[in-house]
Order: sequence, then C-alpha cells, then structure tokens
Amino acid sequence: MKKLVIIPTYWGRQKDEGWHEGDAVYDHPTPINEQGTLRRTLESMKHLKSNDYQLALIVCPTCNEIENQVIEKVKAIFNQMGLNVRSYFFTSGVLDKIYSTFSEHIEVVRSEGMLSFYGYPNVRNICLLVAELTDAEAAILIDDDEVIELDDFIERSVENLGSFINGKTVKAIAGYYLNKYGTYYDDVVIHPWMTYWNRFSCKARAYDQIIGSEPRIKRTPFAFGGAMVIHRSLFRKVPFDPEITRGEDIDYLLNCEMFGDSFYLDNTLSIKHLPAPKEHPEWKRVREDIYRFVYQKAKINSQRKMQNMIEIRPELYEPYPGEFLKDDLEEKIFKSNMMLSQNYLGEGDIQGSRESLKNIYIAKNEAVPEFNAFERYYQTQLIWSNFMEILAKNPKLKANIARKYQLNESE
Repeated sequence: MKKLVIIPTYWGRQKDEGWHEGDAVYDHPTPINEQGTLRRTLESMKHLKSNDYQLALIVCPTCNEIENQVIEKVKAIFNQMGLNVRSYFFTSGVLDKIYSTFSEHIEVVRSEGMLSFYGYPNVRNICLLVAELTDAEAAILIDDDEVIELDDFIERSVENLGSFINGKTVKAIAGYYLNKYGTYYDDVVIHPWMTYWNRFSCKARAYDQIIGSEPRIKRTPFAFGGAMVIHRSLFRKVPFDPEITRGEDIDYLLNCEMFGDSFYLDNTLSIKHLPAPKEHPEWKRVREDIYRFVYQKAKINSQRKMQNMIEIRPELYEPYPGEFLKDDLEEKIFKSNMMLSQNYLGEGDIQGSRESLKNIYIAKNEAVPEFNAFERYYQTQLIWSNFMEILAKNPKLKANIARKYQLNESE
C-alpha cells in the first residue's frame, strides 16, 4: 500500500507584528522569525523503523506577504533533517498548475473556491488533494506540533485499513493524542463556569469509552485531525466541509458517516501532541465552539432522505460530540456564558464579560447558517467527487504536477 504522510505547517508574521486584519486565523501559527515545532516533528520521524512511505509538507502562511519567506524557512528545516524518503513540498502555486492543466474540466472547482491554503478545512482538503496527486492509497494526516514516539507508527497506521468489521470495510482509522504527561485526556483546568459547558468532561468520558477500552479497533464518534488515516476510496469521495471554521476533524467524521463510512479508532495508534499555549481568552474559545456546534447541528437537522446516504442523529455520537448537537445546545450556551460573564465581572474584566454575553447573541443569530447546511455540503461533495475522478483518470498529468513539487529523489 502506497502511504503518504502529510503535514500542514502553519506560519505567521513576525511576533512583534502579530495578527493583521485579513490574515488567516489559526490556533498557534509559528512566527516567521522563530523556529517553531516542525523541526521537532521531522526529527521524530528519523527514528521510524521503516521508510516505506512518502512525505508531503503543506506550507500554510497566514498571509501572502510572507509566503516566500515561509517557503525558504520550511525548506531549510527540511534539508537539515536528511530524511531518506521521497518528499514533496506543496505551496499555493500547485492550484494554478491544476487549474491550467485541467482547465477544460474543473472550472466549477475554481469558481466555487473549494481549494485554498487558508483555513483549517480548506488545508485539510489540500492534504487530500496532494494524496491524489502523488497516487497515495493511504493518506496519513499529522500536524506540525506533534512528535511520533511509536517506531512502527507507519505500519500501525495502515495495519487495519481495508479490513472488515461487522461486514463493513474500514476506510478510515483514527489515532489519538497523548498530552505532555503521556495520557489521552485534554490538558486543561476545569472551572465552575464550565458546569453547563462540560465539553472536556464529555470528551474524557468518550475517550475512556473508546480509547481506554477493548477491542483495539472500534467505531468512534470522534477523530483527531492530526492523527487520521484515510483510504483513497474515501478521500476521493468525501471532502472536508469548507463552511466550518473549527472542529473540521469531527465534522469530517460526520460527513463520512452520512455517506456510509465510519471512522474506527485504533487504541494503540498514539501520537504526542505538544501545542504551544493557547493565547486566546476563554470567551473567544467558547465562541469558536459555538460556531462549530451550531453549524454541525444545522447540517444534521437539515438532512433529507437520499439514496445511498445515512441520516445521522446526535445520539449516535454520545457522549462527545453528541451532547453538543442536541436541541438543548442553545440552553447550554446561554447558561454557560452567563456564568462566564459573571466570572469575568468578578475579576474586574468588563470587556470579557461583554464578550461572553455577546456569545449568546451570536449563537442565535450570526452562527446560524443562512443557507441549508446539508444541501450546501451535498453539492460540495458532488463537485469534489467529480473533480477527484478527473484527476484519477489522468495519472500522467497529475504525476507531472506532483513531480514539480518533489524535494528529492529518495524512495
């Protein structure tokens, strides 16, 4: 099985410049004047016992102005590693190559703006795209703030891909994150205001049920974008939803289930996740969750009966994310943000209090999609699957594009 490890790497302006209006928003992009975490990730790959895989780096700057600097920076980091695998280095220019090569066939893809190097779901779709360009059968997605500790990580990632469980072919495998302490729980402090926004306790229960129990391979209601293995037959059919702003990994799992394929978690497939400290205030992180859950709930609720599709329901994904996709979501948002607002007031943070109350308004207004979320995604899926079919039918053309972004000749 031809395997491609894909690592998107996120970079921002110099630290003293900070974020500018119009820049892409990521959790912790590396300032261009700092070393960041990518070197650590690539260093950990030198200890893999097999080099039977290929590697693709996806360069994701927060703005066009720094793209050339980022390209040089990432290339320098890669060249210092000396990894003995065929490697690719994809930049935004690959899209122009694709559009010009297949101009007669995929104008709709370009006009819909489905492919972009900005935004988490779009970057994930670029990951799937380069898997197709390089003719990979298995796309192994990891992130640039992770460390691979299993020396058989590659073999283990695909060991059960294509196997049969309860009569169904396994097309997607989810690994899981270990924190700096070596456990699979989120490294967070629980506060009283979270009483009704019990996301982390829900996740802990879900992790215990799925990661912490037998059998090794089982259907999972959650997945991690930086520990995800997707078979070609699935990534050719199902894209990430460009309309979601956060939580694109679990949203992708939901999309796959709509089209009849589940994710299966392997409770031996771990990767250490060592992200930079989050700098956003609590009210902003809650706001990001509001946008994702309100959107996902709208997509689930707007489903209609269709041939070869499954109608999914929140109960199938309990305790997480199911408990945040039910009809009481609005009540959870109201109660938790009222408590968070009071918490900010107690600390003398008037702005934080106001923003928490604004979250309640956003949940009922701005976060609710103005379009039918299911129909929009269904049309996206049709365009995507047709686009991938065109690429699949033209192996020489797509190989020529991939070759332009190859970094070395190693196998």
